[in-house]
Amino acid sequence: QVQLQESGPGLVKSSEPISLICNVSGVTLTTWDHHWTWIRQRPGKGLEWMGVINYQGTTSYSPSLKSRISISWDTTKNHILLHLNSITPEDTAVYYCAGTTWIYDVWGQGTQVIVSS
Repeated sequence: QVQLQESGPGLVKSSEPISLICNVSGVTLTTWDHHWTWIRQRPGKGLEWMGVINYQGTTSYSPSLKSRISISWDTTKNHILLHLNSITPEDTAVYYCAGTTWIYDVWGQGTQVIVSS
């Protein structure tokens, strides 16, 4: 059974970077045709696609975040990593990671990040 679990700092200050971890279990990150996505939902807004890393390690980012986002992985720990720079209170959100393939689409429960000014 594939499961994803996000973790993060919870409360951060503006201008500090955010680093989030998505712990993946039940499948190896490099399994063929798997895509690992970060999504967020800011208060009162819809889901926002942030970026993705695929099973080959290729990344793609939202144009609106491209200048300050980085997605990577630690295959030894089976972790997907999100790094976001130059944060502001506008980055306050629940952050989700998702694993997608042609067979399934599995999400973690999300981790809330609150950015104080």
